[in-house]
This record gives sequence, structure tokens and C-alpha cells, in this order.
Amino acid sequence: MFSTGVFLLAVLISTALAGPWANICAGKSSNEIRTCDSHGCGQYTAQRNHRPHQGVDVLCSDGSTVYAPFTGMITGQEKPYKNKNAINNGVRISGRGFCIKMFYIKPIKYKGSIKKGEKLGALLRLQKVYPGIQSHIHIENCDLSDPTGYL
Repeated sequence: MFSTGVFLLAVLISTALAGPWANICAGKSSNEIRTCDSHGCGQYTAQRNHRPHQGVDVLCSDGSTVYAPFTGMITGQEKPYKNKNAINNGVRISGRGFCIKMFYIKPIKYKGSIKKGEKLGALLRLQKVYPGIQSHIHIENCDLSDPTGYL
């Protein structure tokens, strides 16, 4: 009885610590945050051109399938840049108390419902715009708070 209770408690704690979001990138066993490279660092508030990074960069290989982190609604297209380039695409997703922007993906749709873990699209080729960068998905909370704890 004691060992079953301890095991159950361990499962509950590990589930809580893993965060409520699904794995975002195919081929990755967890949502790993990009470390530093010649283009900057991927953690929340890392310095970027004299301002703090307002999201988190989750490692993903160019062209990989990207999954919805939670069940909700895709409410529209998001573009991280004012100019046109090969990676200027993304979506906004709201649901389950979350609102996020995901950049550098070619989504399968710009509006409609989506389930946690369902295919959202594919990662665009970051190497075309930033040679040598660690390819990643940028995830930003709509209220600009830190999304790290949900990963």
C-alpha cells in the first residue's frame, strides 16, 4: 500500500513539474530551450538588441512537424517581422486560460479549433535567414509573461 501511494505521488509530481503543454516539436522528447549561439540566447528576458527577449525559443529542426501545445482556437496569423523574409510567419492560439504567439512556422490553418498534440504545421527554415542559429520555435505569451513554466 505504501509503495503504491509513493508511486502515485511521484507520478503526480512529475506530471505537474512537466508543465501542462504538450511536446511542441516532432523528434524531441521534451521542450528544450535554445541555448546561446552567435544570434543570441533563447531563454525569457535574454538580451536582444538592447531589449529583453519576450518569449522562449524551443529547439526544433528545420522542417519538423510542430504540434499544438494545448487545446484551443487558432485565432489568426502572427508575423514577427515588419519586412518579408522566409521565416515571417506564425499563429496565435487561445484556450485553457492561455494565449500565445508561435513564430517561425508554416501552419496548416490560420483559424479554427486545435487539440493538444495535434499537428499545427512545420518549422520554417531559420538557417535561410540566420545561418548558424539553433533552429527553434519562438513561443510568446500574449501578455508577455514568462511561458517557461508551462513547457
